[in-house]
Amino acid sequence: MSGTPAIEMKGDNVSVPVRFAVVGTGWRSDFHIRMARAAPDRLEAVAVVANSDAAAERTAAKWGIPVVRTLEDALAFAPDFVIAAVSWPSMPSVVTELVALGAHVLAETPPAPTADGLRELWSAVGGSSLVQVAEQYMLMPGHASRLAIARSGVIGVPTAVQVASTHLYHATAIMRSLLDVGMDEAVVNARTFSAPQADPLTFDGWVEDPSPSPKTTTIATLDFGDGRMGLYDFVDNQWWNPLLARRIVVRGSLGEIVDDTVTHLTGEGVIISPISYRRTGVDMNLEGNEVVSASFEGHLVYENPWRGCRFSEDDIAVASFLEQTGRWARGDGPEPYPLADACQDHLLGLAIEESARTGADVRVTKEVWA
Repeated sequence: MSGTPAIEMKGDNVSVPVRFAVVGTGWRSDFHIRMARAAPDRLEAVAVVANSDAAAERTAAKWGIPVVRTLEDALAFAPDFVIAAVSWPSMPSVVTELVALGAHVLAETPPAPTADGLRELWSAVGGSSLVQVAEQYMLMPGHASRLAIARSGVIGVPTAVQVASTHLYHATAIMRSLLDVGMDEAVVNARTFSAPQADPLTFDGWVEDPSPSPKTTTIATLDFGDGRMGLYDFVDNQWWNPLLARRIVVRGSLGEIVDDTVTHLTGEGVIISPISYRRTGVDMNLEGNEVVSASFEGHLVYENPWRGCRFSEDDIAVASFLEQTGRWARGDGPEPYPLADACQDHLLGLAIEESARTGADVRVTKEVWA
């Protein structure tokens, strides 16, 4: 999962950038447009749909790209796909309207707020094969490297994944990818705990008084059957809080991956090896500040497909996802993360919340999208 090269149109030796439009003018919209601004030879934001004159004026001034007021006007710019970067309540209706217009759609997570909303959305557009959802985590260098190693058989058959990093549907997406459990049923058991925790950095920036205050930790087990399980561990604002580490464990029948260390059984005994990253811009290196590649026991397991853009690791994943979505929309590549997978992961996330709220197990059974 090392990403994709620049798209080449069939019959043409010139690479043509992936073209996308965005519905919405919030921070998620800005995130995607920023990727296109950083890599204009491979990504192009062709239009933005704003819901007010003020938002339209602000967005046009900030990015200098066409801002329109209707979906039809955005489609007139011939994007390969349209990103729905709107609020949770608005997402299903925007996605449904775009599909009705025949557009390829990339919906932000989650595609609908509730379990019933997911089912209704699937009933409306699930058969169209026109909807992907923006779940980029497994394209991040670290996760992509772990996935490559897990699928190589080095640690045997993966049986357990522990995620203390991101929340709900993102965490379950990581678990399902590494365990390869598909749409299998699951039993979810979750509990919450409150304790003082300093929280100096939030989405809005550094706080003036970082004194410890009550924060909630949610712990959940997800039993996927056949001995396969996930362990979810998330603290309020763990995404931003620099005092809280991110941890991941992938346990298999012949060893385990703990963050960037792999312990596994070989014919020569137990071997402990690191996942090693080549990063430029360190000390006297003048190649630019970015991750270049990852290797394990003498073999590359990941290469940055966006070298020279100086992207953060999350930016690499987002840009890769955009390009993969473009390949899919053009008929040149597989679905990067279909609506069915997004519905399943959000349903599992909702089950975590329900179990934590009720104190009882929640069974996630086969759904219509399975």
